[in-house]
Amino acid sequence: MKRLINQRPGATLGLALGLLPFVLLLLVYIAGSEARLAENAADKLLPSFTQIGEAIQRMAFEPSKRTGEYLFWVDTASSLTRLGLGVAFAAVVGLFVGMLTGALPLIRAGLSPLLTVISLVPPLALLPILFIVFGLGELSKVVLIAIGITPFIARDIQRRTEEIPTEQLVKAQTLGASTAQILVRVVLPQLMPKLIDAVRLSLGAGWLFLIAAEAIASTDGLGYRIFLVRRYLSMDVILPYVAWITLLAFLLDLALAWLSRRLFPWNLQGGR
Repeated sequence: MKRLINQRPGATLGLALGLLPFVLLLLVYIAGSEARLAENAADKLLPSFTQIGEAIQRMAFEPSKRTGEYLFWVDTASSLTRLGLGVAFAAVVGLFVGMLTGALPLIRAGLSPLLTVISLVPPLALLPILFIVFGLGELSKVVLIAIGITPFIARDIQRRTEEIPTEQLVKAQTLGASTAQILVRVVLPQLMPKLIDAVRLSLGAGWLFLIAAEAIASTDGLGYRIFLVRRYLSMDVILPYVAWITLLAFLLDLALAWLSRRLFPWNLQGGR
């Protein structure tokens, strides 16, 4: 008898097993919603799919009576812009700091302790300070995302730099390469796919900081809308927004994985 630990599902069975938990959750939700609405038609905790559809129609395909904007898409654009700017800044700084601390022992000795301490500071604890220093505008939200994920990216890139075989650095020096040439032509190309992997892993935290900043001080954005309608118990709006955020996070991760495979096909582990 084949042991369970050695059994691997085929493509069809694997897809079915992957979908099964989602189907079960959906059935549980439908049953719970119907039970609560049968007991109280005005119940807001578990809205029906009809109510959710009406909320999506109202938010995404009907202009706001107050502003004339399509709120769902305005919120999406605002959140993605903030997230993109914050992650891009974190990626650039994290790559630069991580590469230098990983490749240059003198820089590592000076910056690694500081980088470790900064990574231990809860970014959300800095949010009031950021609002005081940068105001309540876009900059404070972008800075929060950058501060939140830059240390993670930098430390990951540092470790990846240290994993580069010493033989490659020695050969480059034997051929007369300077420190700058080694960093740019030997180290940097090998770090680029690792940077994409690090960004993929940090996106979850980036969304967390984005939603937190928007919930506290914003006039638009996915996080702002969720916390705005919570006072009215509008689960028919909250649930689609949460599902949309999840879908966007999944699509961003998928896009980065595709980009890694496309740009760096030689990186066997990239984009998995």
